[in-house]
Amino acid sequence: MATKSENMFGAQVFLHHQFSMFIKRQCSSVQKILLIFKEMKRYLLKMESSISNVVGTQLKTKTMSKLKPERFHVQRCNGSLLPGLNDDNALDCLALTCRSDYPSLSCLNRSFNSLIDSGYLYKLRRKRGIIEHWVYLACSLMPWEAFDPTRLRWMRLPRMPCDECFSHADKESLAVGTELLVFGRELSGFAIWMYSLVQRGWSRCPPMNLPRCLFGSSSSGEIAIVAGGSDKNGHVLKCAEMYNSELGRWEALPDMNLPRKMCSGFFMDGKFYVIGGISSHTSSLACGEEFDLKARTWRRIQNMYPGGNRATHQSPPLVAVVNNQLYAADQSTNEVKRYNKVNNTWNVVKQLPVRADSYNGWGLAFKACGDKLLVIGGHRGPQGEVIVLHSWSPEDTNDEGSDWIVLSVRERAGAFVYNCAIMGC
Repeated sequence: MATKSENMFGAQVFLHHQFSMFIKRQCSSVQKILLIFKEMKRYLLKMESSISNVVGTQLKTKTMSKLKPERFHVQRCNGSLLPGLNDDNALDCLALTCRSDYPSLSCLNRSFNSLIDSGYLYKLRRKRGIIEHWVYLACSLMPWEAFDPTRLRWMRLPRMPCDECFSHADKESLAVGTELLVFGRELSGFAIWMYSLVQRGWSRCPPMNLPRCLFGSSSSGEIAIVAGGSDKNGHVLKCAEMYNSELGRWEALPDMNLPRKMCSGFFMDGKFYVIGGISSHTSSLACGEEFDLKARTWRRIQNMYPGGNRATHQSPPLVAVVNNQLYAADQSTNEVKRYNKVNNTWNVVKQLPVRADSYNGWGLAFKACGDKLLVIGGHRGPQGEVIVLHSWSPEDTNDEGSDWIVLSVRERAGAFVYNCAIMGC
């Protein structure tokens, strides 16, 4: 039985081939279009049958109709979105296409352009459990760029219309839903700029109830949580807030047990965690805190991250969660460690492919991208400065012996990763 991701990838490759042939030949014949999408329909039905037994995935026609979100309506000259297919099947086909192909699809006709601009396909993909993870990077010599690890394709985002203060100040980033949030400081104070994948442009995001910096944060689907940090006066905070990208609204959460800044956050097993950080210039924190979203309570976990921020110049913990398993990149030993939830201990599993101790963990990204770990760092060589994206799957049978894979090398991008966020939608 093929896995869900393998079926998705196969469907994406097939659909990409069909659309590429359609675009290149500029097919205007209804009969030819009909043949293409009849074949797509047969492939979709075959895929649905092959993955119907996957845990948590029900793509049979009856179940899919129950999950159908609010219908998409658009004026069409021929009465259907795709000739020869009813709208439900046509939308299911389009939802399986790689989202890096959406700009090409929007150029085919007005109906497709209206569909892409509506954001409906992203809602449909969410209902179907179809997720593609993209990497969003901001490095020293380039503005924000997106990287599709499936197609190995780079895409540059529009330039952010912020002031000079925001451009040159330290920033933090977070991807939630179909939005990329960038936190920083403008002349007037803290600000949040938001890049919308649907609108394909930047706009201001509503401010937090208590604006801050140096906080721990993470996202799960359409929600994100920020905890701790430092306010405009430098006070270390223990308050937390949750952002809903669907509503575009911040909600105050109960306070943590301890104030902390320069910490890291992550979701694991349906709960939000904060580890590491400092409570003052001389006091680093080895404990972690767990937030239960249902009970809306915090629980303190002793010695969850021992030997954390030994000094204020060290970066926040470099942590990532793959398949509900927590990993960390040790900035001092250049090792990848795995967290044991039962024993509350850390074990070394692998060496990092780059040096993390050069800048005390700064300038390096350690992220989860689907079922893989990504390490993104700079390298100076004979050809100049480049950014290298390394990938490793912890689920490999012989994970300790498996090697890091170089996904991409971005030339003339500097050698320092300022911000990185992973968006899955």
